[in-house]
Amino acid sequence: MADTKEYLVQAQENGSILISEDVIASVAALAVREVEGVYGLSSTASFDLANIIGKKNLRKGIRVAFINDELAISCNLVVKMGEAVLTVAKNVQEAIANEVASITGTRPARVNVNVCGVALPRTAAEK
Repeated sequence: MADTKEYLVQAQENGSILISEDVIASVAALAVREVEGVYGLSSTASFDLANIIGKKNLRKGIRVAFINDELAISCNLVVKMGEAVLTVAKNVQEAIANEVASITGTRPARVNVNVCGVALPRTAAEK
């Protein structure tokens, strides 16, 4: 079975460093979790509480693509009810771009945020 994953390639003196799209997606997903006002990521572009991703599969709410040698990241975001959606989405864009640049050394050309729903904040018992 062929490997269909894409890699961020960084040429070095002694060879190349390849960073899998899964690694980039995981870094982006962890950055999203740190943003205030985020309820979670959704595995689909439509809002359904059943599609809210748990801690183990976070990267499924993130898509990484390499378009014309540029890194593009997209996420499906669910915002906590009562939060300013535009502010949360902009903070998510910045958090993803900064964290991916910090970890990989490459800043994404685009970070697309699809706000697919709002949800009541989780209680301490649900976390």
